[in-house]
Amino acid sequence: MRNALIVWGGWEGHEPQQCSAIVRDLLVKEGFDVMVEPTTSIFASQDLRDFSLIVPIVTMSKIEKDEVKGLAQAIESGVGFAGYHGGAGDSFRECVEYQFIVGGQWVAHPGNIIDYTVNVTRPDDPLMADITDFPYRSEQYYMHVDPSNEVLATTTFTGEHAYWIDGVTMPVVWKRMYGKGRVFYSSLGHAAKEFDVPQMYEIFRRGALWAAR
Repeated sequence: MRNALIVWGGWEGHEPQQCSAIVRDLLVKEGFDVMVEPTTSIFASQDLRDFSLIVPIVTMSKIEKDEVKGLAQAIESGVGFAGYHGGAGDSFRECVEYQFIVGGQWVAHPGNIIDYTVNVTRPDDPLMADITDFPYRSEQYYMHVDPSNEVLATTTFTGEHAYWIDGVTMPVVWKRMYGKGRVFYSSLGHAAKEFDVPQMYEIFRRGALWAAR
């Protein structure tokens, strides 16, 4: 049986504990044995190479040097990483090594909760198969992103809430490699209720399975 580790914490506005329960149930349904931890200390205290997948759900927190070292070494060795929204894309703002793993970092969400469109750019990829462009209501993430990411979906800003980014196309879903480890990220999922959106749930489900090989 494959083993997965979920680590939750940080800012409560993203409902990390509630979301960790949803992700746990998702992975259990897919046949994973899941460990859930409320602290990043496990990254340094346990050999993470025993896991097939690591899912961080931690926003605006801090990570110790030995913790990010343990996490990075595990993923580089082949452990999968799957994350979403601020739980993975805005976790440790001061830690560039972590941002190197994820392939991006949140910087703004102009207008806060708004209606926008997610555009599927790689319909030929198995992670996006049979998913077409769809409307979404949440924070539209503006991110600094790694050019080596393989982008699967994007969104375009209108400029209504920040006129200088009118027409900017921003990655929403991507996958990448970090050493031998597969990394998946989706900027969708501000709160637990967003897992009720079929496209959001299915994209994350597929991404997590892909990352875990």
